Amino acid sequence: MLPWLMERGEVSVAEVAERFELSEQELVRDLELASMCGLPPFVDEMVDVFIDEGIIFTGVPRLFTKPLRLTAPEGFALLAAARVAMAMPGGEGNGALDRALKKLADALGDGLVVDTPTPAGTDVVKAAADECARLSITYRSAQAEQATEREITPRVVFVDRGAWYVIADDHLRGEERTFRIDRIERAERTGVIDAPRDVVAPAIDSWFADADLPTAVLQVPASGKWVEERYPTTSVTPDGDGWRIEVSVASEGWLRELLLRLGAKARVLSPPEWVSLGAVAAAGLLARYDASGG
Repeated sequence: MLPWLMERGEVSVAEVAERFELSEQELVRDLELASMCGLPPFVDEMVDVFIDEGIIFTGVPRLFTKPLRLTAPEGFALLAAARVAMAMPGGEGNGALDRALKKLADALGDGLVVDTPTPAGTDVVKAAADECARLSITYRSAQAEQATEREITPRVVFVDRGAWYVIADDHLRGEERTFRIDRIERAERTGVIDAPRDVVAPAIDSWFADADLPTAVLQVPASGKWVEERYPTTSVTPDGDGWRIEVSVASEGWLRELLLRLGAKARVLSPPEWVSLGAVAAAGLLARYDASGG
């Protein structure tokens, strides 16, 4: 889009949105992001683009003074990432991205196959969501030691940090709930079709905000920053040679397992009742190991 804009200098927002098959709101958001990008040292060669009274004005930074070309590795990396995105819920099979991928694949002599792993039962849940079909499921939550039997009506499936979720009407509790699909041990149709209801997949990183879960502040070594990428976090700040991370806690058992994975250098700073949880978990694991004669 940017090289196309650079060639024209001044174009209306409406024309660009139509040209690139975007809503005007999406276009403005993308251009706002582009205006904060540039070339090192990011002082005097920012992308020169701004909007005034519905017209987009662009300059010509050095980045766009010659045709852009992808190397073969860059092309295959882009193709792989985009195909994974297309496989996610909401990916459009005949949209602008799909057409661009076909052109890129032809240019690369495409032999790339992307396999996007999904939990068992995902297809059943997605089909039920499409048809508003009620399911009888066996579900094992992170907090419960035993699985429960429930009836749900799946509404929308989404992915966050590699985990698949479904927002559904939970007829056991009489409210909307979010379930992790890999914790659904059994899913069968009941034969009941419920009325359709529009549900929008939540924005990534925000949907835990209303979950009313407790939080813990962890001090982790530098190698433990993967927690931010895998789990919902409220804040991540540098702390000496490591990180201080505030994370939503599904259950004490979940936090215990996380601390064991992080190792001896990780510890809980708050709340007070979990400060010694890592040491207790490690001692318990060592005791089981000794009892087994390992």
